[in-house]
Amino acid sequence: MSPLSLFPNILACLTMPLILATTTPDEPEIFASLQGEGPSAGRPSIFIRLSRCNLACVWCDTAYTWRFAGDNRPHRDAETFDRASNQVTLEEEDAAARIAALGGNRLVITGGEPLLQAPALARMLAHLPDMHVEIETNGTVAPPPALDRLVHQYNVSPKLSHSGNLASLALPADALSAWAGNPLAWFKFVISEPDDLDEVLKIQSEHGLPQSRIFLMAEGRESEILRSRMQWLPDQCAKLGFNFTDRLHIHLYGDTRGT
Repeated sequence: MSPLSLFPNILACLTMPLILATTTPDEPEIFASLQGEGPSAGRPSIFIRLSRCNLACVWCDTAYTWRFAGDNRPHRDAETFDRASNQVTLEEEDAAARIAALGGNRLVITGGEPLLQAPALARMLAHLPDMHVEIETNGTVAPPPALDRLVHQYNVSPKLSHSGNLASLALPADALSAWAGNPLAWFKFVISEPDDLDEVLKIQSEHGLPQSRIFLMAEGRESEILRSRMQWLPDQCAKLGFNFTDRLHIHLYGDTRGT
């Protein structure tokens, strides 16, 4: 008997196809746009958005990837989504073909939390031509070797206390220290108030996050809110020696799917 047959849940995880978010019912969220945040901001990219997340940020702008009917985790909109309309299953080869058809040489894998589906992602990437691959992650899940060797950049966004997540879930010490030592990892902190900066500094100090690879980004789903926080956040970045990143896609397209 195979050892994996003793653990059917593990076997299912290793063999299940990709679970994607949707732009409209049955239409997977795979699209071409500009990367709006972080070290690659402004670069033309192909995006694939996966469904499911192990955290629940109260300000999450993609709650349709996880807050399905029956999920009582808090969110400021208090909106729940129909799973059947907002999730679609896709074979890895099909997902790869849709990505390749859009052209381009940079792929951004986002979510949800993409690393929850690491085995399927590794299989999908094996079907793609050579591309620069970025994964956007909350930093709580370690990438397995089979996927890690296919990735060029991790955009790691540890969640601060204002996200509403317990620190024990959102900021696992071993995971953060491992990311700090990964030369492919860049760090992006979502900032709502000036007091959030103290928490960033504490996390940086405790886990040795490289200062040159830390970005601060204002929280907000509307241009006006982002601009109001830009009255003080860029100055604080300059003072503390951190990088600043805007949310370019919000200014260009608004808070919409597939952009």
